Amino acid sequence: MASAYQRRFPKARVACEPVEESSCFDQMFDGVLAWGLMFLLPAETQRSLIHRVGKVVNAGGRFLFTAPTQECTWADLSTELTSLSLGRSAYISILAEAGFKLIAEYTDEGENHYYDAVKL
Repeated sequence: MASAYQRRFPKARVACEPVEESSCFDQMFDGVLAWGLMFLLPAETQRSLIHRVGKVVNAGGRFLFTAPTQECTWADLSTELTSLSLGRSAYISILAEAGFKLIAEYTDEGENHYYDAVKL
C-alpha cells in the first residue's frame, strides 16, 4: 500500500511504522486523519495516540477520527481483529486532556461515526 501511494505521489514522504511509535516525520501538522484505525488499538494505546496527536497538531489544526459513540467491542469485518470503542464521553475527555475541543460529529451512510476536534 505504501509503495502504491509513493508511486502515485512521488514527492510525498511515506513511513511504514506502527502509529504508536511514529516520529510523525518530526514535524507539526494542520490536520491528522485516523479513519478506521483508532478502534483497532487497545484502550491505553488509543489514549496515548490521542495525546501524541495533540503534540503534533498546530493550534487551530484538526483531528478527525472514526469510532462508535457507544462503549463496546466487536470483531472488525476487514481485519477480524477485536475492535474496541471507548465511547463518546471517554473520547471527549481524552481529547480535552490532549488540548482538543470536539467541534462536530458526523455519521456517514455506512454508519461510521466521526469525531472532529480542533486543537486549542
